[in-house]
Amino acid sequence: MRSLMINHIQNARQSLRSNRLRSYLTMLGVTIGVASVTVILSLSGGASQVVSSQVDALGGNIAVIRPEAAQKNTVPNLTQITSQRDFSASTLTEHDLKLIKAIQHVDQAAPLMVLGGAIKGEKLAPANSTIVATTPELATISKLVVADGQFLSDDINQNTVVIGDQLSINVFGTDRSLGRALTIRGQPFTIVGILKRLNNPINYNAVDFDNSVIINYESGKQLGQITPQIQQIDVRSDSVNNLGQAIIDINKVLSTSHNGENDFTVLSGSQIAQPTSQLFFAMAGVTTAIAAISLLVGGIGIMNIMLVSVAERTREIGIRKALGANNQDIMSQFMIESMAIGLGGGITGYLVGYLISYGICSFLPFEPVITWQIAATAAFISVVMGTVFGIYPALRAAHKDPIESLREYS
Repeated sequence: MRSLMINHIQNARQSLRSNRLRSYLTMLGVTIGVASVTVILSLSGGASQVVSSQVDALGGNIAVIRPEAAQKNTVPNLTQITSQRDFSASTLTEHDLKLIKAIQHVDQAAPLMVLGGAIKGEKLAPANSTIVATTPELATISKLVVADGQFLSDDINQNTVVIGDQLSINVFGTDRSLGRALTIRGQPFTIVGILKRLNNPINYNAVDFDNSVIINYESGKQLGQITPQIQQIDVRSDSVNNLGQAIIDINKVLSTSHNGENDFTVLSGSQIAQPTSQLFFAMAGVTTAIAAISLLVGGIGIMNIMLVSVAERTREIGIRKALGANNQDIMSQFMIESMAIGLGGGITGYLVGYLISYGICSFLPFEPVITWQIAATAAFISVVMGTVFGIYPALRAAHKDPIESLREYS
Protein backbone atom coordinates (compact mmCIF):
# COMPACT_ATOMS: atom_id res chain seq x y z
CA MET A 1 0.00 0.00 0.00
CA ARG A 2 2.83 2.34 0.92
CA SER A 3 4.75 1.58 -2.27
CA LEU A 4 1.58 2.19 -4.29
CA MET A 5 1.12 5.60 -2.69
CA ILE A 6 4.75 6.47 -3.41
CA ASN A 7 4.17 5.38 -6.99
CA HIS A 8 1.12 7.68 -7.22
CA ILE A 9 3.18 10.60 -5.92
CA GLN A 10 5.97 9.91 -8.40
CA ASN A 11 3.47 9.69 -11.26
CA ALA A 12 1.87 12.98 -10.19
CA ARG A 13 5.28 14.66 -10.04
CA GLN A 14 6.23 13.35 -13.45
CA SER A 15 2.90 14.43 -14.96
CA LEU A 16 3.17 17.96 -13.55
CA ARG A 17 6.80 18.35 -14.62
CA SER A 18 6.02 17.22 -18.15
CA ASN A 19 3.58 20.16 -18.44
CA ARG A 20 5.29 22.74 -16.27
CA LEU A 21 3.87 25.90 -17.82
CA ARG A 22 0.35 24.51 -17.72
CA SER A 23 0.81 23.44 -14.10
CA TYR A 24 2.18 26.85 -13.03
CA LEU A 25 -0.67 28.71 -14.70
CA THR A 26 -3.17 26.40 -13.00
CA MET A 27 -1.56 27.10 -9.62
CA LEU A 28 -1.76 30.85 -10.15
CA GLY A 29 -5.39 31.23 -9.04
CA VAL A 30 -4.73 29.31 -5.82
CA THR A 31 -1.54 31.32 -5.28
CA ILE A 32 -3.36 34.66 -5.47
CA GLY A 33 -6.19 33.46 -3.22
CA VAL A 34 -3.90 32.06 -0.51
CA ALA A 35 -1.67 35.15 -0.73
CA SER A 36 -4.70 37.35 -0.07
CA VAL A 37 -5.73 35.28 2.95
CA THR A 38 -2.16 35.38 4.28
CA VAL A 39 -2.06 39.18 3.95
CA ILE A 40 -5.34 39.55 5.87
CA LEU A 41 -4.31 37.25 8.72
CA SER A 42 -0.73 38.49 9.06
CA LEU A 43 -1.67 42.19 9.08
CA SER A 44 -4.59 41.79 11.48
CA GLY A 45 -2.42 39.65 13.74
CA GLY A 46 0.36 42.23 13.64
CA ALA A 47 -1.95 45.11 14.53
CA SER A 48 -3.57 43.08 17.32
CA GLN A 49 -0.20 42.03 18.70
CA VAL A 50 0.94 45.65 18.97
CA VAL A 51 -2.12 46.66 20.98
CA SER A 52 -2.04 43.47 23.10
CA SER A 53 1.55 44.11 24.14
CA GLN A 54 0.64 47.70 25.08
CA VAL A 55 -2.32 46.56 27.19
CA ASP A 56 -0.15 43.94 28.92
CA ALA A 57 2.52 46.56 29.59
CA LEU A 58 -0.06 48.66 31.42
CA GLY A 59 -0.55 45.88 33.93
CA GLY A 60 -3.45 43.95 32.40
CA ASN A 61 -6.04 45.76 34.53
CA ILE A 62 -7.37 48.02 31.77
CA ALA A 63 -10.85 47.97 30.22
CA VAL A 64 -12.39 50.29 27.67
CA ILE A 65 -16.03 51.19 27.19
CA ARG A 66 -17.22 52.18 23.75
CA PRO A 67 -20.60 52.90 22.19
CA GLU A 68 -21.98 49.85 20.45
CA ALA A 69 -22.01 51.92 17.26
CA ALA A 70 -18.25 52.17 17.56
CA GLN A 71 -18.00 48.44 17.04
CA LYS A 72 -20.31 48.43 14.03
CA ASN A 73 -19.25 51.68 12.38
CA THR A 74 -15.61 51.80 11.45
CA VAL A 75 -13.25 54.70 11.91
CA PRO A 76 -11.27 56.69 9.39
CA ASN A 77 -7.83 55.18 9.71
CA LEU A 78 -5.53 53.03 11.79
CA THR A 79 -4.33 55.92 13.93
CA GLN A 80 -7.46 57.89 14.81
CA ILE A 81 -10.23 56.72 17.06
CA THR A 82 -12.98 58.54 15.22
CA SER A 83 -14.22 61.56 13.42
CA GLN A 84 -16.97 63.61 14.99
CA ARG A 85 -19.34 62.40 12.27
CA ASP A 86 -18.78 58.71 13.03
CA PHE A 87 -19.84 59.07 16.66
CA SER A 88 -22.39 61.83 16.41
CA ALA A 89 -24.82 59.52 18.19
CA SER A 90 -22.52 58.18 20.91
CA THR A 91 -24.49 56.58 23.73
CA LEU A 92 -21.90 57.27 26.43
CA THR A 93 -22.59 60.27 28.65
CA GLU A 94 -21.01 62.22 31.46
CA HIS A 95 -23.52 60.59 33.81
CA ASP A 96 -22.15 57.18 32.78
CA LEU A 97 -18.66 58.35 33.67
CA LYS A 98 -19.77 59.36 37.16
CA LEU A 99 -21.50 56.01 37.70
CA ILE A 100 -18.41 54.10 36.58
CA LYS A 101 -16.11 56.04 38.91
CA ALA A 102 -18.36 55.12 41.85
CA ILE A 103 -18.10 51.36 41.19
CA GLN A 104 -16.11 49.27 43.62
CA HIS A 105 -12.71 48.10 42.30
CA VAL A 106 -12.66 50.90 39.69
CA ASP A 107 -9.50 52.80 40.55
CA GLN A 108 -9.68 55.45 37.82
CA ALA A 109 -11.75 56.27 34.75
CA ALA A 110 -11.07 58.80 32.01
CA PRO A 111 -13.29 59.88 29.10
CA LEU A 112 -12.03 60.39 25.56
CA MET A 113 -13.92 62.96 23.54
CA VAL A 114 -12.34 63.45 20.12
CA LEU A 115 -13.19 66.67 18.34
CA GLY A 116 -12.70 67.90 14.82
CA GLY A 117 -11.43 71.39 14.06
CA ALA A 118 -8.43 73.47 13.08
CA ILE A 119 -5.32 73.59 15.25
CA LYS A 120 -3.02 76.53 14.57
CA GLY A 121 0.26 77.69 16.04
CA GLU A 122 2.79 79.40 13.85
CA LYS A 123 1.50 77.08 11.15
CA LEU A 124 -1.73 75.21 10.59
CA ALA A 125 -1.61 71.66 11.89
CA PRO A 126 -1.86 68.76 9.39
CA ALA A 127 -5.30 67.30 8.72
CA ASN A 128 -4.50 64.09 10.61
CA SER A 129 -3.97 65.97 13.90
CA THR A 130 -6.41 65.11 16.66
CA ILE A 131 -8.07 67.11 19.43
CA VAL A 132 -8.65 64.95 22.52
CA ALA A 133 -10.69 66.21 25.47
CA THR A 134 -10.14 64.19 28.63
CA THR A 135 -9.35 64.32 32.34
CA PRO A 136 -6.01 64.12 34.19
CA GLU A 137 -6.61 60.41 34.93
CA LEU A 138 -5.79 59.51 31.31
CA ALA A 139 -2.08 60.09 31.92
CA THR A 140 -2.06 57.54 34.75
CA ILE A 141 -4.25 54.95 33.01
CA SER A 142 -2.40 55.09 29.67
CA LYS A 143 0.99 55.90 31.23
CA LEU A 144 1.50 58.99 29.13
CA VAL A 145 4.87 60.56 29.91
CA VAL A 146 5.36 64.32 29.74
CA ALA A 147 8.83 65.20 28.43
CA ASP A 148 8.55 68.90 29.27
CA GLY A 149 6.12 70.72 31.56
CA GLN A 150 3.17 68.89 33.11
CA PHE A 151 0.00 67.06 32.20
CA LEU A 152 -3.48 68.46 32.60
CA SER A 153 -4.53 69.19 36.15
CA ASP A 154 -7.64 70.39 37.94
CA ASP A 155 -5.48 73.06 39.57
CA ILE A 156 -4.50 74.89 36.40
CA ASN A 157 -6.41 77.04 33.94
CA GLN A 158 -8.87 75.21 31.73
CA ASN A 159 -7.53 76.88 28.58
CA THR A 160 -4.32 74.87 28.69
CA VAL A 161 -3.22 72.00 26.51
CA VAL A 162 -0.71 69.20 26.36
CA ILE A 163 0.67 68.74 22.87
CA GLY A 164 2.27 65.79 21.12
CA ASP A 165 5.94 65.94 20.21
CA GLN A 166 5.41 65.67 16.45
CA LEU A 167 2.52 68.11 16.40
CA SER A 168 4.70 70.63 18.22
CA ILE A 169 7.27 70.29 15.45
CA ASN A 170 4.57 70.58 12.79
CA VAL A 171 3.04 73.82 14.07
CA PHE A 172 6.04 75.53 15.71
CA GLY A 173 9.03 73.92 14.02
CA THR A 174 10.40 72.72 17.37
CA ASP A 175 9.60 70.26 20.13
CA ARG A 176 10.28 72.99 22.72
CA SER A 177 7.03 74.88 22.50
CA LEU A 178 6.25 75.00 26.22
CA GLY A 179 4.41 78.20 27.14
CA ARG A 180 3.52 79.09 23.58
CA ALA A 181 -0.04 79.82 22.48
CA LEU A 182 -2.07 78.04 19.85
CA THR A 183 -5.69 78.22 18.77
CA ILE A 184 -8.15 75.35 18.60
CA ARG A 185 -11.32 76.12 16.68
CA GLY A 186 -10.36 79.76 17.00
CA GLN A 187 -10.08 79.60 20.80
CA PRO A 188 -6.70 80.47 22.42
CA PHE A 189 -4.90 77.87 24.53
CA THR A 190 -1.52 77.81 26.28
CA ILE A 191 0.79 74.79 26.06
CA VAL A 192 1.68 73.51 29.54
CA GLY A 193 3.13 70.15 28.57
CA ILE A 194 4.78 68.28 25.71
CA LEU A 195 4.37 64.51 25.58
CA LYS A 196 7.34 62.23 25.23
CA ARG A 197 7.38 60.74 21.73
CA LEU A 198 5.55 57.40 21.69
CA ASN A 199 5.84 56.25 18.07
CA ASN A 200 2.81 54.02 18.53
CA PRO A 201 -0.10 55.45 16.52
CA ILE A 202 -1.77 52.05 16.84
CA ASN A 203 -2.90 51.67 20.44
CA TYR A 204 -5.97 50.74 22.43
CA ASN A 205 -7.06 54.37 22.52
CA ALA A 206 -6.66 54.51 18.73
CA VAL A 207 -5.24 58.02 19.08
CA ASP A 208 -1.85 59.03 17.72
CA PHE A 209 -0.74 61.07 20.72
CA ASP A 210 2.36 62.26 18.88
CA ASN A 211 0.05 64.20 16.55
CA SER A 212 -2.59 65.28 19.08
CA VAL A 213 -3.46 68.10 21.43
CA ILE A 214 -5.02 67.08 24.73
CA ILE A 215 -7.38 69.57 26.35
CA ASN A 216 -9.38 69.60 29.54
CA TYR A 217 -12.72 67.79 29.34
CA GLU A 218 -14.62 70.93 30.33
CA SER A 219 -12.92 72.87 27.55
CA GLY A 220 -13.87 70.09 25.18
CA LYS A 221 -17.52 70.47 26.13
CA GLN A 222 -17.36 74.17 25.36
CA LEU A 223 -15.68 73.55 22.02
CA GLY A 224 -18.00 70.68 21.17
CA GLN A 225 -21.73 70.74 21.43
CA ILE A 226 -24.39 71.17 24.12
CA THR A 227 -24.50 67.42 24.71
CA PRO A 228 -20.89 66.17 24.76
CA GLN A 229 -20.16 62.98 22.85
CA ILE A 230 -17.83 60.60 24.68
CA GLN A 231 -16.32 58.13 22.25
CA GLN A 232 -14.53 55.98 24.82
CA ILE A 233 -14.06 55.64 28.56
CA ASP A 234 -10.81 54.10 29.79
CA VAL A 235 -11.08 52.26 33.10
CA ARG A 236 -8.37 50.94 35.39
CA SER A 237 -9.25 48.50 38.16
CA ASP A 238 -7.44 48.43 41.47
CA SER A 239 -5.91 45.04 40.56
CA VAL A 240 -5.81 42.49 37.75
CA ASN A 241 -7.77 40.03 39.88
CA ASN A 242 -10.63 42.50 40.35
CA LEU A 243 -10.91 43.53 36.70
CA GLY A 244 -13.45 40.81 35.90
CA GLN A 245 -15.76 41.85 38.74
CA ALA A 246 -15.37 45.51 37.82
CA ILE A 247 -16.47 44.72 34.24
CA ILE A 248 -19.51 42.81 35.51
CA ASP A 249 -20.49 45.77 37.70
CA ILE A 250 -19.92 48.24 34.87
CA ASN A 251 -22.21 46.26 32.59
CA LYS A 252 -24.92 46.13 35.26
CA VAL A 253 -24.72 49.82 36.10
CA LEU A 254 -24.68 51.02 32.50
CA SER A 255 -27.45 48.63 31.46
CA THR A 256 -29.65 50.07 34.20
CA SER A 257 -28.67 53.62 33.30
CA HIS A 258 -29.47 52.96 29.61
CA ASN A 259 -32.86 51.42 30.43
CA GLY A 260 -31.77 47.91 29.55
CA GLU A 261 -30.43 48.79 26.10
CA ASN A 262 -27.09 47.21 25.28
CA ASP A 263 -25.91 50.23 23.30
CA PHE A 264 -22.40 50.04 24.73
CA THR A 265 -19.66 47.45 24.97
CA VAL A 266 -16.98 46.79 27.59
CA LEU A 267 -13.74 45.35 26.25
CA SER A 268 -10.66 44.00 27.97
CA GLY A 269 -7.57 41.96 27.16
CA SER A 270 -7.40 40.63 23.59
CA GLN A 271 -10.81 42.12 22.81
CA ILE A 272 -9.29 45.61 22.93
CA ALA A 273 -6.66 44.55 20.42
CA GLN A 274 -9.07 43.74 17.61
CA PRO A 275 -8.57 46.15 14.69
CA THR A 276 -11.61 48.38 14.21
CA SER A 277 -10.40 50.82 11.60
CA GLN A 278 -12.08 51.54 8.33
CA LEU A 279 -8.75 51.25 6.55
CA PHE A 280 -8.19 47.76 7.90
CA PHE A 281 -11.71 46.58 7.15
CA ALA A 282 -11.59 48.09 3.67
CA MET A 283 -8.29 46.34 3.03
CA ALA A 284 -9.61 43.10 4.51
CA GLY A 285 -12.78 43.36 2.43
CA VAL A 286 -10.88 43.91 -0.81
CA THR A 287 -8.40 41.12 -0.13
CA THR A 288 -11.21 38.76 0.92
CA ALA A 289 -13.05 39.45 -2.32
CA ILE A 290 -9.84 38.89 -4.29
CA ALA A 291 -9.21 35.68 -2.35
CA ALA A 292 -12.71 34.34 -2.96
CA ILE A 293 -12.65 35.11 -6.69
CA SER A 294 -9.10 33.84 -7.13
CA LEU A 295 -9.80 30.61 -5.28
CA LEU A 296 -12.93 30.01 -7.35
CA VAL A 297 -11.04 30.69 -10.58
CA GLY A 298 -8.13 28.58 -9.33
CA GLY A 299 -10.47 25.74 -8.44
CA ILE A 300 -12.12 25.82 -11.84
CA GLY A 301 -8.65 25.88 -13.39
CA ILE A 302 -7.66 22.78 -11.42
CA MET A 303 -10.79 20.95 -12.52
CA ASN A 304 -10.31 21.99 -16.13
CA ILE A 305 -6.67 20.96 -16.30
CA MET A 306 -7.40 17.65 -14.60
CA LEU A 307 -10.19 16.89 -17.08
CA VAL A 308 -7.73 17.63 -19.89
CA SER A 309 -5.19 15.35 -18.22
CA VAL A 310 -7.76 12.57 -17.93
CA ALA A 311 -8.63 12.90 -21.62
CA GLU A 312 -4.95 12.87 -22.64
CA ARG A 313 -4.18 9.82 -20.53
CA THR A 314 -7.18 7.69 -21.41
CA ARG A 315 -5.00 4.96 -22.89
CA GLU A 316 -2.74 5.00 -19.82
CA ILE A 317 -5.82 4.50 -17.63
CA GLY A 318 -6.87 1.53 -19.78
CA ILE A 319 -3.42 -0.05 -19.51
CA ARG A 320 -3.30 0.40 -15.74
CA LYS A 321 -6.75 -1.17 -15.34
CA ALA A 322 -5.77 -4.04 -17.65
CA LEU A 323 -2.78 -4.69 -15.41
CA GLY A 324 -4.97 -4.91 -12.30
CA ALA A 325 -5.49 -1.35 -11.05
CA ASN A 326 -8.95 -0.84 -9.60
CA ASN A 327 -11.12 2.30 -9.56
CA GLN A 328 -9.72 3.35 -6.17
CA ASP A 329 -6.15 3.21 -7.49
CA ILE A 330 -6.99 5.35 -10.53
CA MET A 331 -8.93 7.83 -8.43
CA SER A 332 -6.12 8.11 -5.88
CA GLN A 333 -3.60 8.79 -8.65
CA PHE A 334 -5.54 11.74 -10.05
CA MET A 335 -6.58 13.06 -6.63
CA ILE A 336 -2.95 13.19 -5.51
CA GLU A 337 -2.08 15.07 -8.68
CA SER A 338 -4.90 17.56 -8.08
CA MET A 339 -3.93 18.05 -4.44
CA ALA A 340 -0.30 18.58 -5.47
CA ILE A 341 -1.39 21.43 -7.74
CA GLY A 342 -3.40 22.99 -4.91
CA LEU A 343 -0.63 22.57 -2.34
CA GLY A 344 2.00 23.94 -4.72
CA GLY A 345 -0.12 27.02 -5.32
CA GLY A 346 -0.75 27.34 -1.58
CA ILE A 347 2.92 27.25 -0.60
CA THR A 348 3.76 29.84 -3.24
CA GLY A 349 0.80 31.98 -2.16
CA TYR A 350 1.87 31.80 1.48
CA LEU A 351 5.35 33.09 0.64
CA VAL A 352 4.04 35.76 -1.74
CA GLY A 353 1.48 36.84 0.88
CA TYR A 354 4.22 37.53 3.42
CA LEU A 355 6.28 39.44 0.88
CA ILE A 356 3.24 41.65 0.22
CA SER A 357 2.57 42.00 3.96
CA TYR A 358 6.12 43.16 4.68
CA GLY A 359 5.85 45.58 1.77
CA ILE A 360 2.64 47.06 3.19
CA CYS A 361 4.06 47.20 6.71
CA SER A 362 6.97 49.32 5.49
CA PHE A 363 4.36 52.11 5.51
CA LEU A 364 2.80 51.06 8.83
CA PRO A 365 4.13 51.13 12.40
CA PHE A 366 4.00 47.36 12.94
CA GLU A 367 5.25 44.11 11.44
CA PRO A 368 3.09 41.26 10.10
CA VAL A 369 2.77 38.39 12.52
CA ILE A 370 4.06 34.93 11.56
CA THR A 371 2.26 32.04 13.25
CA TRP A 372 1.75 28.36 12.59
CA GLN A 373 -2.00 28.99 12.45
CA ILE A 374 -1.59 31.10 9.30
CA ALA A 375 0.60 28.43 7.69
CA ALA A 376 -1.96 25.76 8.66
CA THR A 377 -4.78 27.86 7.21
CA ALA A 378 -2.90 28.28 3.93
CA ALA A 379 -2.17 24.55 3.76
CA PHE A 380 -5.77 23.66 4.62
CA ILE A 381 -7.20 25.95 1.93
CA SER A 382 -4.77 24.55 -0.64
CA VAL A 383 -5.53 20.91 0.12
CA VAL A 384 -9.28 21.55 0.20
CA MET A 385 -9.09 23.31 -3.17
CA GLY A 386 -7.20 20.43 -4.71
CA THR A 387 -9.54 17.88 -3.18
CA VAL A 388 -12.88 19.52 -3.94
CA PHE A 389 -12.08 20.47 -7.52
CA GLY A 390 -10.21 17.25 -8.22
CA ILE A 391 -12.96 14.85 -7.22
CA TYR A 392 -14.98 15.05 -10.44
CA PRO A 393 -12.02 14.52 -12.83
CA ALA A 394 -10.77 11.67 -10.62
CA LEU A 395 -14.19 10.01 -10.73
CA ARG A 396 -14.28 10.44 -14.52
CA ALA A 397 -10.92 8.71 -14.75
CA ALA A 398 -11.82 5.94 -12.31
CA HIS A 399 -15.04 4.99 -14.12
CA LYS A 400 -13.58 4.79 -17.59
CA ASP A 401 -14.15 1.44 -19.26
CA PRO A 402 -10.76 -0.27 -19.71
CA ILE A 403 -11.64 -1.82 -23.07
CA GLU A 404 -12.90 1.48 -24.49
CA SER A 405 -9.87 3.23 -23.06
CA LEU A 406 -7.45 0.82 -24.71
CA ARG A 407 -9.36 1.06 -27.98
CA GLU A 408 -9.06 4.86 -27.98
CA TYR A 409 -6.01 6.24 -29.82
CA SER A 410 -5.13 2.69 -30.98
